[in-house]
Amino acid sequence: MAMTVVNADFSSAVVVSPDADFRRRIQENLDLTQANIAEAQGGAEALAKLEAGECEALLIDRWLPDLDISDFLHIVRDRFPQVRIVVMDPGDDVKELPQGIASRPALDEMFYPAGLFQSKTSCAPGIESGLLPSSEVLSQTVEPLPGMMGESKAMQAVYRLSRLVSPRSTTVLVTGETGTGKELVARAIHLLSPRQGQPFVTVNCAAIPEALLESELFGYARGAFTGAFQSRMGRIQSAHGGTLFLDEVGELPLSMQAKLLRFLQEGEVQRLGGPDVVRVDVRVIAATNAELSKRVAEKAFREDLYYRLSVFPIDLVPLRERPEDILPLGRHFLEAFCAESGLPAKTISSSAGSLLVRHTWPGNVRELRHVMERAFILSENSTEILTEHIRLQTPWR
Repeated sequence: MAMTVVNADFSSAVVVSPDADFRRRIQENLDLTQANIAEAQGGAEALAKLEAGECEALLIDRWLPDLDISDFLHIVRDRFPQVRIVVMDPGDDVKELPQGIASRPALDEMFYPAGLFQSKTSCAPGIESGLLPSSEVLSQTVEPLPGMMGESKAMQAVYRLSRLVSPRSTTVLVTGETGTGKELVARAIHLLSPRQGQPFVTVNCAAIPEALLESELFGYARGAFTGAFQSRMGRIQSAHGGTLFLDEVGELPLSMQAKLLRFLQEGEVQRLGGPDVVRVDVRVIAATNAELSKRVAEKAFREDLYYRLSVFPIDLVPLRERPEDILPLGRHFLEAFCAESGLPAKTISSSAGSLLVRHTWPGNVRELRHVMERAFILSENSTEILTEHIRLQTPWR
């Protein structure tokens, strides 16, 4: 198929396609001598690259191996409105847009294989070149995840990504500061998945001594060590059919990282001191408050394991960066405390609310919950939370 050159007006782009040859041909036929070009095999990898740095354009195969193209484009438009999107098709018989895209004004251009790179005047019917998403599209909200709330743009992105990946068995890496709700996201993804009726097994990688980690994760056979009077199933095997949540995965010692990588690659576990290898069906969700890329650079975390875990990253923004969620969350916690105690609802005074919004919240949502619980107790029979009921541990903004 003959292809012509696109006179691109962007200096950096991500080419997204599961077809390596197609990605190569796209790059060869782009007039981008000064451009910085990255490649991604699917939607999840493309989102990770968009999160990692500046990118002016997304050149995307309309067929993705891991994500629905319509949902993927919606996420990109919501989270990266400045990115130019170009959808391409490597086939030879394209007649219409994929179902769900034709009615959604999310594309800048659509290229067809008949002269794959055509001018903007050759766009598909109903798609105007350079068209920005309508206010109706961007105003669509996503229902909060079970056990979570917050209407900020950052949280909407979390809800959308979580609901998008839930039906699949894709490995997810949830990142964010302490107290942002990483385990809540992991549990919500499990509850929204086909595995919801199966086990959700949590492993706090930072809380288990290194000497016990292998036996905790993989189990052990009788006689494997002193005191092993009977065989025991490990956490991974106990999560069979369900979800394994690896909290603080960045704290895993290097010796265990290699064993975890093998499990992720092979889908098999072998008990400590045992001869048998057992296949398991487990969906893995990992979480960390550390910057794993930095730990990789410091040789403290395996690069191959990092890429295995970060197939689909979801980042939780600190509470201080989404102040519009502070008061709704505070009211939510207050209502819950009142309901649990059988007391009438309480309100938050304007001065107390101002105090909450000005706080930096180093402990994030967890800290806010504790502050509201303390305020609820201190307010006693009062129907209003006042400034004297608010006890904060760090300076305000």
